[in-house]
Amino acid sequence: MGQPAILTVDDDPSVSRAIARDLRRRYGDQYRVIRASSASEALDVLRELKLRGGRVAVMLADYRMPQMNGIEFLEQAMDLFPHARRALLTAYADTDAAIQAINVVDVDHYLLKPWDPPEEKLYPVLDALLDAWQATGDTELPDIRVVGHRWSEPSYQIRDFLARNLVPYKYFGADEPEGRRLLEAAEVGPESVPLVVTADGRALSRPTVQQVAEAAGLSTTPGRDFYDLIIVGGGPAGLGAAVYGGSEGLKTLLVERQAVGGQAGQSSRIENYLGFPDGISGAQLTERARRQADKFAAETLNTREVVGLRADGSARTLTLADGREISAHAVLLATGVSYRPLLAEGVAGLTGSGVFYGSASTEGPACAGTDVYIVGGANSAGQAALFFAKYARKVTLLVRGDSLESSMSYYLIQQLAQIENIEVRTRCEVIGAHGEGHLQAITICDSKDGTKATVECGYLFVFIGAEPRTDWLGDIVARDQKGFIRTGPDLVANGDRPRGWDRDRDPFYLESSVPGIFAAGDVRANSIKRVASAVGEGAMAVALVHRYLEAQ
Repeated sequence: MGQPAILTVDDDPSVSRAIARDLRRRYGDQYRVIRASSASEALDVLRELKLRGGRVAVMLADYRMPQMNGIEFLEQAMDLFPHARRALLTAYADTDAAIQAINVVDVDHYLLKPWDPPEEKLYPVLDALLDAWQATGDTELPDIRVVGHRWSEPSYQIRDFLARNLVPYKYFGADEPEGRRLLEAAEVGPESVPLVVTADGRALSRPTVQQVAEAAGLSTTPGRDFYDLIIVGGGPAGLGAAVYGGSEGLKTLLVERQAVGGQAGQSSRIENYLGFPDGISGAQLTERARRQADKFAAETLNTREVVGLRADGSARTLTLADGREISAHAVLLATGVSYRPLLAEGVAGLTGSGVFYGSASTEGPACAGTDVYIVGGANSAGQAALFFAKYARKVTLLVRGDSLESSMSYYLIQQLAQIENIEVRTRCEVIGAHGEGHLQAITICDSKDGTKATVECGYLFVFIGAEPRTDWLGDIVARDQKGFIRTGPDLVANGDRPRGWDRDRDPFYLESSVPGIFAAGDVRANSIKRVASAVGEGAMAVALVHRYLEAQ
């Protein structure tokens, strides 16, 4: 494939020549240095390289260019060469540009011009970028291929799992030519879908999610039997704890039953998280957090469900669904919450076939030209409405309450009001779902006047309620009437510590009724249901785990 390329883009000819000269002097024997005078010219070069099977190691783009600035260029260039390292060039410190570059294109470095002497200001930066590129490589692994039916719930579950875990895949309908070819090659028929063809050519017919995870290279087996800290749940609280636990030297394991990121990972855009003024998708935030956790050697165990927890002397032992047990000095419960089922006639039978819980972003393009209905009035529902409005003919938000003000952030309400194809209907609820093989219509009851109407509906997304997944805990820790885990001050009544408490101290702020078992995020009673607070509680829990371990 020849030498990998270093691409520079700058509309100032003198600057363009200077940086190309300096780069060739240092890297010309190993890399092909290409310079472009505009973003559009650079994109043409990248497309040609892509067609010829070329490789790009680093892209350096000037921020202030006409027609398309450096950030806009890098955003498009990432689609062509996602593994290339990215640096933004500017003539002076521009804080807004730096923040935008980090948010939008995950820029690796922000380089000021001029860079004289290059030995001090340019080459060390390029050396680091090239080392990082060489370490991770740029060879694109063959995608996993999935053959399924559009309205098949098992097919949707496989696609959703791969998408939420950021595993590249290609999807083909069983009735498409490529889908039929893959079925024939695997010597199975349409009744055997979903069919998953792995990167090395193995065909898995109707596989479990765990089998798909293993085929995708996700870790499903713990590296040891005993840890300092085991975190149950990979949402923002769990990820925050994994990063801080690993960075502070604790042997840390995060166990996630479905997809790291939790409900926040499904969000199309989070705009009120500190440090991201332009917003960030839940998938991007999740991936960055996962990379941080990996950096600090925190293990992640995928597609493993925890079904039991007990205290074994000073150890805390978790039982997995397959019967395996793993133990730790301390356990953090960060299992979050699940959306409450929509108890309306016909909904259960159409789940996965037009009715979905959560944003199900994989369904976005398929919604083109259809009428989409969203049930719920909290932030997650509002973010989903904004996302699906890009594809659907019309998006209708059905809210049971009198208004959105009591449950949704102000900025989201304002954004919804500005989108022409979004309608908000209050005091309405779905009482029925109808369709042959897939959702075709829903019945809505308007409590304002008591009327009922059946309307065409291609997709229904449900965002109602928040139920903690804590039934598996039994009576090991104290929970409130709704199942949320009680911690810290909530456990001390009139100066009395919880029953069975064997320590000469009150429970720590995030500690449950069993010493060494902590809870953080949405699963904790009286917690603030926001991404930032969950991350903060995850970090705080690690500090409290240290205090607990020191007293052992």
